[in-house]
Amino acid sequence: MTDQFHALGRPAAVPFSPDEAVLDRVPNPHRDADYLVRFTCPEFTSLCPVTGQPDFAHLVIDYLPDEWLVESKSLKLFFFSFRNHGAFHEACTVGIGRRLVAELAPRWLRIGGFWYPRGGMPIDVFWQTGAAPDGLWVPDPGVAPYRGRG
Repeated sequence: MTDQFHALGRPAAVPFSPDEAVLDRVPNPHRDADYLVRFTCPEFTSLCPVTGQPDFAHLVIDYLPDEWLVESKSLKLFFFSFRNHGAFHEACTVGIGRRLVAELAPRWLRIGGFWYPRGGMPIDVFWQTGAAPDGLWVPDPGVAPYRGRG
């Protein structure tokens, strides 16, 4: 079964860039049900495209699958590929959402990028494909607003 996957069931190197990362997908076993899938990445990192300094975020991705689910190891490797990638917060957050939509064609997807302060100011970026479908349980992302040490 693992022969169909790029990374699952075998050692896999971190992709050099997000463009080179392969997102594997698996068939949705419950296409007849509307259910939410959530991935959280509380230690996402990328680089500032101007200074090269590291940026840190807590990502929350919610989606309503249609035919496909994303395979989690490939998603982790995709996230890791941003560690040496220079892009602004908005480009990372929206780009991840759009890439997942392109690969999975979900019925609905939203992503929240809760970025830690840069220059003393946190930046939060939110993107979604549209309104959540009626009747879909979409819990709060569970990420508190940034409060510093207070």
